[in-house]
Amino acid sequence: MQESILFVDDEKVYLDYTRSLFENKGLTIFTAGSGAEALEVINRNIIALIVADNQMPGMCGLDLLAKVKEISPHTVKIMMTGSADLATALSAINNGEVFRFVVKPWKNSEMVKAVKDGIRRFRILQSIKREDEFVLHSLAQTIELKDASTKGHCDRVATLALQIARDLGIGETIQEEIKFGSWLHDCGKIGVPEAILNASRKLTDEEFELVKKHSAWGCSVVRKANLSITVQNIVLYHHERYDGKGYPSGLSGGNIPLEARIVAVADVYDALSVDRPYRRKLSREDIMKTMTAMRGTNLDPTIVDALFAFLNENSRQ
Repeated sequence: MQESILFVDDEKVYLDYTRSLFENKGLTIFTAGSGAEALEVINRNIIALIVADNQMPGMCGLDLLAKVKEISPHTVKIMMTGSADLATALSAINNGEVFRFVVKPWKNSEMVKAVKDGIRRFRILQSIKREDEFVLHSLAQTIELKDASTKGHCDRVATLALQIARDLGIGETIQEEIKFGSWLHDCGKIGVPEAILNASRKLTDEEFELVKKHSAWGCSVVRKANLSITVQNIVLYHHERYDGKGYPSGLSGGNIPLEARIVAVADVYDALSVDRPYRRKLSREDIMKTMTAMRGTNLDPTIVDALFAFLNENSRQ
């Protein structure tokens, strides 16, 4: 497997030199001249290792690496630093913010060793992550056992959400987190009694208030499991409404994280397409009519349109 590595420095001479140093070493090399540019690269690609200078205008290296930890937790982080900033680098290592540091100007042998060790660490993390993926999927399936009518729901939501994300041009790293978030979006329902989840009648106000707590309960679970902010956002905010009348926070429009808006659309489509204790499933035509009425109120219109475009294209094939 050919891993990707990203070098970030506002000095082009360092970027050119590090690129030449690692050419023909079986790695895909990316470079960025700023923290903002680096985040764009990470959002579009799966990056095994990032090597970032700390002293950069705009966003310093340490702040950049903190953001990388949120959006791509398995990317290994190395910080380049001047000798005067050594205390900062050591503190970052002790706090788990970075894997290693290299003092500028660095020796080739030091940089090569740091990168080799970082790639090795990434491969180990990937092995652990593959096991984690199995555990996450198993957890989602276990939660579905509480409600027989939702069997396969999380997988179907994930499939639709990933298709929407791809069509919207969202990068592979975030796509993977959207998959995990889709699997786990209802994990908080583990705390809701089955008699309420399987009720074939309208819930009382008290029962519905209890059901509404599942998003916050689920977010607490995924946060304690150190899953990414993307996964946390999906679990916490997938019941927010575009018009601000959802829960738990009453967010509206673009204030709702994009990943949660995507999963909300996929969630509603799948919920309408299967039988539930309180209603029969709808035909595709009726689902699209229902969701059209929800554009701009419950759901983000752009994401609904992206789903419809995919469904229409798929029906012609």
